Amino acid sequence: MGQVNALDPTDTHPDASDAPDPSPSSRLRSGGGDPLADFLALRAPEGAELLAGLRSYDPATELATATRLRRTHPAALVSAALGQARLRQRAVAKFGAEDAYRMFFTPNGVEQATRTSVAAHRAGRFAGAGVRSVADLCCGIGGDAIALARAGISVLAVDRDPLTAEVARANAVALGLDALIEVRCADVTEIDTSPYDAVFVDPARRGGRGRIFDPEAYSPPLSWATAAALRAPRAALKIAPGVPHEAIGPRAEAEWISDGGDVKEAVLWFGEGFEAGAYRATLLPSGATLSAPAVLPAPPVGPVGRYLYEPDGAVIRAHLVADIVNRCNGRLIDEMIAYVTSDELYESPYTAGYEITDQLPFNMKRLKALLRERKVGVLTVKKRGSPVEPEELRRKMKLQGPNRATVFLTRVADAPTMLIGRPVTGPEAGRG
Repeated sequence: MGQVNALDPTDTHPDASDAPDPSPSSRLRSGGGDPLADFLALRAPEGAELLAGLRSYDPATELATATRLRRTHPAALVSAALGQARLRQRAVAKFGAEDAYRMFFTPNGVEQATRTSVAAHRAGRFAGAGVRSVADLCCGIGGDAIALARAGISVLAVDRDPLTAEVARANAVALGLDALIEVRCADVTEIDTSPYDAVFVDPARRGGRGRIFDPEAYSPPLSWATAAALRAPRAALKIAPGVPHEAIGPRAEAEWISDGGDVKEAVLWFGEGFEAGAYRATLLPSGATLSAPAVLPAPPVGPVGRYLYEPDGAVIRAHLVADIVNRCNGRLIDEMIAYVTSDELYESPYTAGYEITDQLPFNMKRLKALLRERKVGVLTVKKRGSPVEPEELRRKMKLQGPNRATVFLTRVADAPTMLIGRPVTGPEAGRG
């Protein structure tokens, strides 16, 4: 509907006597250096006991903790355990404490793994479509495989990195799901997926220089993943939420998912039970879903009315802002800005609503005077289409007083504008 929606070398040894002992404990006692061996040592009794004792470990005391533990444990084992303890603490945000402190992670795995709420939603859609077995290609540390198994689906989880595959295998065991999850270390392009009801592909979207934005630079490329999906009865491809719509193709149902208001990912669905060409926005944790069978036409643009509606990011990414405009009998405030305005009160899970009390040309002095006059001490700053940073604006306002307000820094009819208002609340709010 237009731009408003754009939002390691192998050592050689001259003879066998020079080769290192392959056992994890021997590697650790001689200084480590092999991440897979270090990880296997963590799963041995000594490592498991050491790691279990670090659940409440404070990273701020790492030096003292490491010094104490190295008196009774190999230095490399202590280093590996402390590293894993830090990763578990980071993983709580995605997996919850109960799972995170039983699971194992790699730095990339924590960063790239699907959070539990999103993985569970996707597994639920697979299960609802009658899927009972899935080939999970590029499985990473196993976050999606875990959700699929918990939905009663048997999983072949594949990753070509030996350490990552071993971590995924350990997680299946740790969570009691190894009867449903088979982990295989292999190149996903060589896997025969024909025995499975569905395929799930999560291509790597990070390289040595950070995030990869070109879908054909994913590993494997989006074109290969799409071809693999089309060969399966049903399939899902996890992609970055900023993927260009023209890269999606007409045979996929495209779904954007937000969790707690933050857009987490996009998924392309293929096969029976999914609507080719459709666009969908799903909001978690509620599960509310907005969809359209195709891209909607551009909505009208007009003056700011009594109310302003801020669509969820998933709605914007899915190019469904026009649907919100239709539902609230509204319009955009600018053809390039995803703020919807209406003279009607409208309540929806897909938007946050505000009653607008003032509309001013952008002017910091006028805003400061108005906030002082209204005795505003707490100011929420939102922006779209403005270069001003919210923290910078709050500092300059020198707020004092018992009242609250929300200011929108945006553009109206292509002019820098400030809109002041308050959230729409109360049982009198209409529903759409």
